[in-house]
Amino acid sequence: MCTFRRALIPAVTVAALLAAAAARWTPVTLAASSSSCNLTGIERVVAVGDVHGAYDRLVEILAVADVIDSRQRWSGGRTHLVQLGDVVDRGPDSRKVLDLLRRLQDEAPRAGGAVHPLLGNHEAMRMLGDVRYTVPGEYQAFVTPDSAELKQRLFRSSPADVRDEIMKSPLGLIEMRMAYGRDGEYGKWMRTLDAMVKIDGVAFMHGGVSPAIASRSCDAINDGVRKELTSDIERTRANPQATLTAREDGPLWYRGLAQQPEDTFATEVDKILAAQHAKAIVVAHTTRQDGRVIIRFGGKVIGIDTGMQPAYVPTGRASALEIQNGVFTAIYTDRKDVLFEK
Repeated sequence: MCTFRRALIPAVTVAALLAAAAARWTPVTLAASSSSCNLTGIERVVAVGDVHGAYDRLVEILAVADVIDSRQRWSGGRTHLVQLGDVVDRGPDSRKVLDLLRRLQDEAPRAGGAVHPLLGNHEAMRMLGDVRYTVPGEYQAFVTPDSAELKQRLFRSSPADVRDEIMKSPLGLIEMRMAYGRDGEYGKWMRTLDAMVKIDGVAFMHGGVSPAIASRSCDAINDGVRKELTSDIERTRANPQATLTAREDGPLWYRGLAQQPEDTFATEVDKILAAQHAKAIVVAHTTRQDGRVIIRFGGKVIGIDTGMQPAYVPTGRASALEIQNGVFTAIYTDRKDVLFEK
């Protein structure tokens, strides 16, 4: 299980030594949205799990699910698209995925729909400076003609004890770290995102609600994670395992709903749903090696991480979950399987 660690180059060093370079970024200023915890009367929901930089597969499944057209523009009408986090790490095209989601988030409301990108544990890791799972293509996406000079400037301005690490770091790392910082193009946007959304009684989140946090409302979970990644971020970096954002039984990391035995944990699931005023919970995070959307606890839990990134899960594939008129349907690129009706 991955846990947070200190990044290769401390974020404070980059921020302090390259403040002038930050001026060439054009951060997107977005206010936190109103509550996403009690959305009702939604005609159709399409949910997608972990992407991990698999841009082409994401585009393919979104087209099959009829939410984008051949130009990757929103065509889903009043559909609400929920992406359950873990866009970044493990695959090369995470920046392209983020750009697509941001654009669709702007386009969908014009047609009466909405896009709800949620935070996964890898988004939190990226914002906190943990780059263990970042792949070369992700750095390359941030390389500019000035990257080599930027790296040299950081080297010359840094204390001697970190210069070796700076020289070993790939081009693009500095720009990427700045982009995911609190004032960066992607970091500022990500810090407006929710950890959880609830639509017509169905809760969506990356990891899940554990018994330990079940008493916290959806709004309290979202507010807690957002605070830990904004005003309290230094405290979060200092002791991540003590935070809602990074603890093992927190909403971005918990795996119990996907792994606990159904015969012994069913009562706990009922308690969690009652505390959340929900009829079902849709989670990602725990990958299915067989590439299938999974139904657990009689349809009270649905797992939709089917391993979209082939470099990470060779047996995986793209998928989506559709909820329409109470019918839950798994969508794959080659077929649709009705799962159940609730």
